[in-house]
Amino acid sequence: MFPTVLEFGRNGFGDELARGALSTLIIAASSFIIGLVLGQFGAAAKLYGGPFSRFIANIYTTVIRAVPELVLILLLFFAGTKGISALGEAIGYGPVDINGTLAAILVLGFVQGAYSTEVIRGAIQAVPNGQVEAARAFGMSGSQVFFRVILPAMLPNAIPGLANLWLIVIKDTALITVTGASAELAQMTKNAAGFTKRYFLFYFVSGCIYLAMTLVSNYFLQKLEAYVRRGQPKLA
Repeated sequence: MFPTVLEFGRNGFGDELARGALSTLIIAASSFIIGLVLGQFGAAAKLYGGPFSRFIANIYTTVIRAVPELVLILLLFFAGTKGISALGEAIGYGPVDINGTLAAILVLGFVQGAYSTEVIRGAIQAVPNGQVEAARAFGMSGSQVFFRVILPAMLPNAIPGLANLWLIVIKDTALITVTGASAELAQMTKNAAGFTKRYFLFYFVSGCIYLAMTLVSNYFLQKLEAYVRRGQPKLA
């Protein structure tokens, strides 16, 4: 029999869990995109930048990957929001109230960027130099070399790593619960379990929802990887 506490409506918490799952996907997708953007800049700085930009990129990736993510989230969340609020007061706007979901997205995106940097850098370095040199010999511009040669060649190497980062960021959204600032799935599960005292039930259901997100993501990511690898020999 379906437990009443899981029903949708006034008598159950099904709608709260659904909203939490949707919020989790929004936070994860937004953070992943921000991480991709930062990863591209970080990889470009490491591969093609000058000494200073390479130094900054190395510091960024080393520190982010060395410090536990929970500590980073707490540090960036509270220090970042306080810093922005202090900046608002300094320029005459008064205290700035930072939306919890937006803060969570920015924090997770900043963390994701360090890992994306290394994935993208490694994928670009895996492209044979001969292909790039041949494209330049044919008179292609820098942008043409990137979009016609480097990007198609690097994607098969980057997709597995980026797919792993996507699954990681879905789980990392649960760490935002410690700030209590965003109504994602883990926070909604905590609220429902605390109200009903049925901890095992709600955390079990929450785990199943996370598993469903992972399985669906894996399906589409495998399709995407097969698409970018079309025409290449199948991996053993």
